[in-house]
Amino acid sequence: MEALAVRLSGLDAQVEGAIRVVMFYDTLMRRRVDLPALARASAGLAECVAGIRLHGTGRTIRMAPDGRQAPDPPPPASSTAPITLDEEEIGTVWLERPGPPTALDEALLDRLAIAAAAVAERYGPARTTMADPALVELVIGSDTDEAARARALRLLGFAADLPVHVAAVRSELPLDRIGGLICPARPVKAALLADVGVILTTTMNPNLFPAGVRAGIGSDARSPDRSWRQARTALRFTTTSRPVVRYRDLGALALLAHVPEDAARENSDVAAIARVAGTPEDLETLDAYCATGALRRAADLLHLHHSSVARRLEQIGKTLDIDLTEPAGLMRARLALAMWRLLDE
Repeated sequence: MEALAVRLSGLDAQVEGAIRVVMFYDTLMRRRVDLPALARASAGLAECVAGIRLHGTGRTIRMAPDGRQAPDPPPPASSTAPITLDEEEIGTVWLERPGPPTALDEALLDRLAIAAAAVAERYGPARTTMADPALVELVIGSDTDEAARARALRLLGFAADLPVHVAAVRSELPLDRIGGLICPARPVKAALLADVGVILTTTMNPNLFPAGVRAGIGSDARSPDRSWRQARTALRFTTTSRPVVRYRDLGALALLAHVPEDAARENSDVAAIARVAGTPEDLETLDAYCATGALRRAADLLHLHHSSVARRLEQIGKTLDIDLTEPAGLMRARLALAMWRLLDE
């Protein structure tokens, strides 16, 4: 395929051809083109189908040399290049050349990837998820002045007049993947601070967190620093059966986070929970019963017969010295279990 060489007039002088490619994309960027226009121009230059895909949105653009959308299904790419922004791979560009790549395909894809990153940043700064931890710390820091906080939010791509929701996350999954799942079409930024991940979004749906993620969600979207403290507190209340907790749903339970540790450890109910925790199946049974408040619902949750759960609860009640069948006893067990988890966490 000599079409690209002819158009750039000088395959025998590859340096000249590469320079012309650079100039071509510089001209496109001065015109502030969008992604479809960028793919269309690239396809015309290369005289083969050019494609752009952004990971965060799943959006794929494929343009043919005649300026129209390329027909499906797409053939294998002849050459590809990653789109990177702030050291994060946010997408891919490629060519679908019927034959082998030409000498200038690599240079063309390199400039196409740079241009696509610039367009993504200009028209959607939050397409890149991972953020500078220093900026995120400015946003959620309690000692940050409001002017610095507002500037950090702007640099992260958040409008000054929009609320910002904060989540504290612990997970083996990459934070950028989690951010993309819980907020696929709105601004979202993430950073790892010490042992806890921070996710900032303009909207947050607790139901969209993937399995295996523990997350606490703050409730004060107008005050990121207060929301971060709330999110950290909510994270401490997460369990296997309740992996995502909103601070506003804790209500008075949030006060337990402020109980002095020594006082909590000396409490007889909390100490009894620690003894029950020595038998994992007993702890799981008590957790299910406290979460549901009903014997049969706990049995359904544990996939056990209700008589088996009843026998376990009877023994657990003796260990705790609490009548779990009484509302007051169930309340004591719930409070003690929550307090024990906070100490254990």
